[in-house]
Amino acid sequence: MTTPLPFFVYGTLRPGEPNHDLFLRGHTESEEPGHLHGAVLYEGPGYPYAVEGPGSVVVGELVTARPESYPRLLLALDRLEDYAPGDPRNLYERVERPVTRDADGTAVRAWVYLASPAVTAALRTHGKLIEGGDWRHRR
Repeated sequence: MTTPLPFFVYGTLRPGEPNHDLFLRGHTESEEPGHLHGAVLYEGPGYPYAVEGPGSVVVGELVTARPESYPRLLLALDRLEDYAPGDPRNLYERVERPVTRDADGTAVRAWVYLASPAVTAALRTHGKLIEGGDWRHRR
């Protein structure tokens, strides 16, 4: 079983975005603003991709699942993000990273879906960067 960590969401899973209601509503204990340091955000086809990048920040929410919902939610989010452990066709990789809580500045270990290596390479070559790292404030 995977370590039950909170999830850091930065795109369509954020409160007010379409996938939040479909996947997270009613399955979380808490949702709080946070930042992922050392990553940048790129436009995707209707959703963003976070890519590791020094000196940058991605804005999002730290979501803690209800314990009884965690196993099912983890599977559902992996499916949504086209992630399967070890699959070279992944669009995203689920990785453990420190995320900073906005409320008190503490770092929390969380699951983050980062762009897979193949997607990252394409984005760095041809992608559109989201300035400021906030999906909600993209232009």
